[in-house]
Amino acid sequence: MSEFPVPPTGSTPYSSSVPGGSGVATDAPAAHSVGATKAYGAGDTQVLALNDVTVAFPSARFTAIMGPSGSGKSTLMHCMAGLDTLTAGQVFIGDTDLSTLSDKERTLLRREQVGFVFQAFNLIPTLTASENITLPLDLGGTKPDQGWLDTVIGTVGLTDRLSHRPSELSGGQQQRVAVARAMATRPQIIFADEPTGNLDSTSGAEVLSFMRSAVDDYGQTVVMVTHDPVAASYAHQVIFLVDGRVVGDLQQPTAESVLDRMKGLGN
Repeated sequence: MSEFPVPPTGSTPYSSSVPGGSGVATDAPAAHSVGATKAYGAGDTQVLALNDVTVAFPSARFTAIMGPSGSGKSTLMHCMAGLDTLTAGQVFIGDTDLSTLSDKERTLLRREQVGFVFQAFNLIPTLTASENITLPLDLGGTKPDQGWLDTVIGTVGLTDRLSHRPSELSGGQQQRVAVARAMATRPQIIFADEPTGNLDSTSGAEVLSFMRSAVDDYGQTVVMVTHDPVAASYAHQVIFLVDGRVVGDLQQPTAESVLDRMKGLGN
C-alpha cells in the first residue's frame, strides 16, 4: 500500500447515482455513460474491455475508479474523455453525446470542456511552467481569465516557479503544472490517469490535496483512475470495476475500507 499521508476527515457526506450503490444522485452529472461497451478483436478472440457500463460522475465531486489489472478502468476513462470511441453505447460530457460529434468537434470539446492529468506529466519541455499552464487556452485562441488563472496558480503553489521549464522542476512540481493546466480552462470535468504514479509519497499527497481542494473550494469535477487505496481515499466516492463491469461503489472512502473492498474483488 502507498504511504501517502491520509487526507483530513470531516468531508461533506454525498450520495451517488452509481448503479449498485445505495444513494440517490443529488447533482446533474458532469459526465455519464449508457451501456458503454468497448470490444477488441472479433469472434472467439474478442475481448470486452467494457461490458454494458452505465455510470454517472456527478458535478463538483471527486470520483476514483479502481479495479484489478485489466478491469477496464483506464478504458472507461479514455472513452468518457473522448480519447477513444465505444463499440456500442453512449458517453456524454454534460448533455453532449460524444458519438454525435465529428473528429474536429470532439477535439474542440476536449480542449474547452475537459482537462487531463496523466502519470507522465505530458508537459512541453521547451515551454515554461506558465506557458504549459496556458497552452490549452493558447491553442484555442482564448485569453485567460487572469483572476481565475492566478487562483489556480496560487492553489497549486507555483507562483515562484512560473518561469522555469519542466527540466528545472521536480516531479511533484511538474505534476502540479499539469494539474494547473487541466484547471486553467475551468473545464466541465478533469480526468486523471494514475496522476501520482511517478511521484514520491510527499509529492503525491500534495497533488492529491490540490485536486481535492479544486473540487471542494472551486466546484471542479475530478475523475481519477488509481490502483492506490490511499490515493482513492482523497475522493468522495470510489467506483469499482471487474471484467469491464461496474460491481459496486464506496462512499466517503478510507484507505482501509478501499483496501478491504479491493481484497474482496480478488486484487
